[in-house]
Amino acid sequence: MTDIFPNKRFIKSEPIFKGWSSDKKYCVTDKSGVKYLLRISPFEKYEARESLFKILEQCFSLGVPMCVPIECSTCEDGVYMLQGWIDGEDLEAVLPLMSETEQYVLGIKSGEILRKIHSIPAPEKQEKWAARFNRKTDNKIVEYRKCGLRFDGDEDIIAYIERSRVLLEDRPQCFQHGDYHIGNMMIEDGELKIIDFDRNDFGDPWEEFNRIVWSAAESPHFATGQIRGYFGGEPPQEFFKLLAFYIASNTLSSIYWAIPFGQDEVDTSMKQSQDVLKWFDNMQNPIPTWYLI
Repeated sequence: MTDIFPNKRFIKSEPIFKGWSSDKKYCVTDKSGVKYLLRISPFEKYEARESLFKILEQCFSLGVPMCVPIECSTCEDGVYMLQGWIDGEDLEAVLPLMSETEQYVLGIKSGEILRKIHSIPAPEKQEKWAARFNRKTDNKIVEYRKCGLRFDGDEDIIAYIERSRVLLEDRPQCFQHGDYHIGNMMIEDGELKIIDFDRNDFGDPWEEFNRIVWSAAESPHFATGQIRGYFGGEPPQEFFKLLAFYIASNTLSSIYWAIPFGQDEVDTSMKQSQDVLKWFDNMQNPIPTWYLI
């Protein structure tokens, strides 16, 4: 990494290798001993990073507990974004050590935070959700069928998708974190923090729950709490139907997505497909078995 600050503002730089992003990430320390998160993206991502930075500022102003957005500009290596450092622990590592009540309470908090994130509206000229997601769904089915891998029960999932497309009509849209699950959450001084908005998008707020599979597999109490925290109580039945739809859609795409990353990722996606079918009784019941009634 080149020194992007001519005044030698940072005296220490440690690379961060965790995560799927192709960005270069560092924990940098200034002369006062204060740590920051520095991520550098290719120049062609300038507009996207600048737009994301502005939205991160909005999120922070709404009270979303996250890395504080500090600067976004260019340097010799690309587009950099400087954010505050969260000196905490990964939630997925510490959640299993907590009581079920603590897991549930954190889940509620995560749902309340997500509701704040979703208060940021989508652009006025955003394409209608049904048209956009139906197109994505068509592509997922095509790509799955030609990828060369199949899982038991795939036709049940595809059949549920086909009969549930009507649910996409007239859905509202908002800003989405894009990858909202326990793998992108941390605990700092007992408080929940949200990290990694790299897959942000605009779309149906309920689609954001498609990643809840990762949370539910580790803690049904957390996942149940997240849903209730988001809705301030029990969700409408329509939510569960769309939840099953979005999870079904994601299950198909996860199979061919995993192939370039090797057999371990393929095995993980295959296992998750079987978990999904069990949770939704082969797509006959939209309320997943992990949801605690």
